[in-house]
Amino acid sequence: QVHLVESGGGLVQAGGSLRLSCVASGRTFSSYTMGWFRQAPGKEREFVAAIGWSGVSTAYADSLKGRFTISIYNAKNTVYLQMNSLKPEETAVYYCAAALLTSPMTTTSGYNYWGQGTQVTVSS
Repeated sequence: QVHLVESGGGLVQAGGSLRLSCVASGRTFSSYTMGWFRQAPGKEREFVAAIGWSGVSTAYADSLKGRFTISIYNAKNTVYLQMNSLKPEETAVYYCAAALLTSPMTTTSGYNYWGQGTQVTVSS
C-alpha cells in the first residue's frame, strides 16, 4: 500500500510559477518511478513529467520541456514539480502517481498508485 498526497496548488496569474509537492508513504521506493499528470475540465488525463527514484532519469511532455522541472528528495519521500511561465490553458487538477518500475513512464496505464490531486488555476 502506497499513499500519495499532493500539495502546492492554488491560484496564480498567467506567467507566474508554482511548485507542487508529492509526499509518499507506506513503503520504500527504491524501485519506483514517480509521475505527474494533469486533467483539465472535460479533458483526458495527460502526462506532464516523470522521474526514476534515483533521480537520474526524467521524462517530460514535449510542450512542457524547458518550463517544468521534476525533481526528487529521497530522504523526505517527496517529488516536486516546478512550474514556470504558466498559461491559463494549463488550469487543471494535477495528480501525483507511482509505479513499481525504475524507468520513467509516460502513460497512465503503468502507474499503480495515485494521489487525490491538487487544483492549479491560472488566471488570464
